[in-house]
Amino acid sequence: MIASNRMRSLQALLGESRPIIMGILNVTPDSFSDGGKYSSTLTAVDRALAMIAEGADIIDIGGESTRPAGSTYGAGASQVPVEEELLRVLPVIEAIRSQNDKVLISVDTQKSYVANATLPIGADIVNDVSAGTADAEMFATVAKHNAPIILMHGHGPRFQQARIEDCKYDDVVSEVRAYLEERILLARSAGIETILADVGIGFAKGYKDNLKLLKHHGMFASLNVPLVLGVSRKSMIGQAMGGNLPPNERTIGSIAAACYGVLRGAKIIRTHDVKQTREALAVVNAILNS
Repeated sequence: MIASNRMRSLQALLGESRPIIMGILNVTPDSFSDGGKYSSTLTAVDRALAMIAEGADIIDIGGESTRPAGSTYGAGASQVPVEEELLRVLPVIEAIRSQNDKVLISVDTQKSYVANATLPIGADIVNDVSAGTADAEMFATVAKHNAPIILMHGHGPRFQQARIEDCKYDDVVSEVRAYLEERILLARSAGIETILADVGIGFAKGYKDNLKLLKHHGMFASLNVPLVLGVSRKSMIGQAMGGNLPPNERTIGSIAAACYGVLRGAKIIRTHDVKQTREALAVVNAILNS
């Protein structure tokens, strides 16, 4: 999808009154929820097509796990060489695009080289969990391709060395908001027109900090950019549900948090469970627009 089309398609989606569904596709062996399950091109493409059939508006493809360090996941994910990341994501993007030219594809990467290689062959959006801090060329690369970018708080060099338990805030809501505001301004000054923001639930934040960010998610509307929310199967969901539940048993709690997030301004919900999340949010949207 050429740059002008990708911009028009995303803007059209964002202009709809309903929440937007972003299906998660991890083509990695070590992601926290489904590591290895879709690591071959065939299984990844089949999963993407299934999520599209279930109602996904965007497929978010990640070739490098961002599993955080901490008591839940140990040392966290290891960094992947750019060549390996490209081997994982390029054939999947090309195969999906060859079968569907309408769904938007987001590439979940912190590397400008990966963004530069994937945007011309079918990716439409860059989802950078480091908010441009991991690679100084990311903003310029995204601007060159006239692509949208998602900026997340809580990863990249500034955060990834610390265990979740060691990340402390005086006021997590105002500090995360200030960080995102700074990154948005820098991205805009680099020439990026369409910017989205993600508070980064589960990244560099403890359990109570994650709950505070969800409770006060409406405070981030003042950033004046569309808000992406990723709560799907996060460990804090299992904890809130009352125990140390494995990721595949956190679906109901994830949907509850997604519904709350939409009521607090989230526009795009990033989820592993597309069908269930879409159905629940359709009810929320029907009530809101009655």
